[in-house]
Amino acid sequence: MALFDLPLPDLERYLPELEEPADLDEFWAATLAETRALDLDLRREPHDAGLTLVDVEDVTFAGFGGHPVKAWVTRPAGSATDGSSLPAVVEFLGYGGGRGRPHERLAWAAAGYVHLLMDTRGQGSGWGSGGDTPDPVGSGPHAPGFMTRGILDPAEHFYRRVFTDGVRAVEAVRALPGVDPARVAVTGGSQGGAVTLAVAGLADDLVAVMPDVPFMCHIPRAIAITDASPYREVVSYLAVHRDHKAAALRTLSYLDGVHLARRATAPTLFSVALRDPICPPSTVFAAYNHYGTLAAARPDRAIEVYEFNEHEGGGGFQLDAQLRWLAGVLAR
Repeated sequence: MALFDLPLPDLERYLPELEEPADLDEFWAATLAETRALDLDLRREPHDAGLTLVDVEDVTFAGFGGHPVKAWVTRPAGSATDGSSLPAVVEFLGYGGGRGRPHERLAWAAAGYVHLLMDTRGQGSGWGSGGDTPDPVGSGPHAPGFMTRGILDPAEHFYRRVFTDGVRAVEAVRALPGVDPARVAVTGGSQGGAVTLAVAGLADDLVAVMPDVPFMCHIPRAIAITDASPYREVVSYLAVHRDHKAAALRTLSYLDGVHLARRATAPTLFSVALRDPICPPSTVFAAYNHYGTLAAARPDRAIEVYEFNEHEGGGGFQLDAQLRWLAGVLAR
């Protein structure tokens, strides 16, 4: 993929005007209040993953609507009972993937963190080693995939449920033994980056936010400049339902990462790939440049730019940058 978006100097100052719904804060406050009225119902089962230096738990908590959401928790062996108070990293997954097997993601536990990897409801059959969390909520007519499930009403949209699950995942990790609730960070790539930004704007007192090539940012521009899926799902839907454009864009405005990122208060490390056709760089920079603008004191921001990469972004290089950056944030 050749460079197709704005030049980097223009991206660095790209601050598009936003069409944010007037009741965005009320919508999400009501959503979270409705969910928090239900018990978190945190359940933990030791899981023998054949690992000796890392302890693994199969965790379930109540997400949106009280629906059970699965997660893996990994941590340094013995740290749940030795009086430790470790920082935690909550990680969200890319589009179509599930939590897989616990041995597949050990970097954060190996670095001394408690790591909660949240399964994505209704997903887990697109790549990887599978998922374990159904989405029991129905949907009206939609294009294949998840972007248009509930597209005509923000209260019915799939990502209202997923973003709420993400906030509950933070509450779940804070309730685990051996976790310092004041030192919880969130991270994820692509769809996981979208959930990361949503949680950054909706959850309180995070220590750090690390969205990697985030999806669902500046959605109107994304569907205008890329034919790649998952944004293509919206175009396919509207190509049939020609009279639904206004309602669809209104719904997506409640879920747009740019709008939610404005409300974030924690320091952040983004990444962007300049040849990314799935999450175009201007959409990522829109979120980055608007990040924290509604906070009382704007948080520190940094971004890693991968000039020659597509949606894979920095890969292992970005994880290395995250490990070093988060260690520095916690040291400060």
